[in-house]
Amino acid sequence: MVKRAQWLSITPEPERELPAAVATLVAEGRPRADAVDAERRRIERLLLHRGQRAWLGYLHEVATLIDERAPSREPDVVYARERARAVLTNHHNLLLGLPGAGARLTAGDRTRLTAAPH
Repeated sequence: MVKRAQWLSITPEPERELPAAVATLVAEGRPRADAVDAERRRIERLLLHRGQRAWLGYLHEVATLIDERAPSREPDVVYARERARAVLTNHHNLLLGLPGAGARLTAGDRTRLTAAPH
């Protein structure tokens, strides 16, 4: 059981950083507090009640949102996009050191995030 849950050891930074960043990207500007709270609850549900594949699916959605907001020059969106990109890049690079399919499943997003314009 412990071996299968090793991926959870690398989730604190995304748990802390992604709610505000994702809510900002979705709102295309400064989000309402309840939107940030909703995103925080969504992440918590994924981590507590779903598995690694669901978590990686969520992170893939975030990577797509990062790409979709690339044209924006709105300062809050630019900052949220860069913050989310850095968090996902770090998370996906950490998966390289863990057993299991995580690194393989995120290879495409890892490449995409690294190549994304900053």
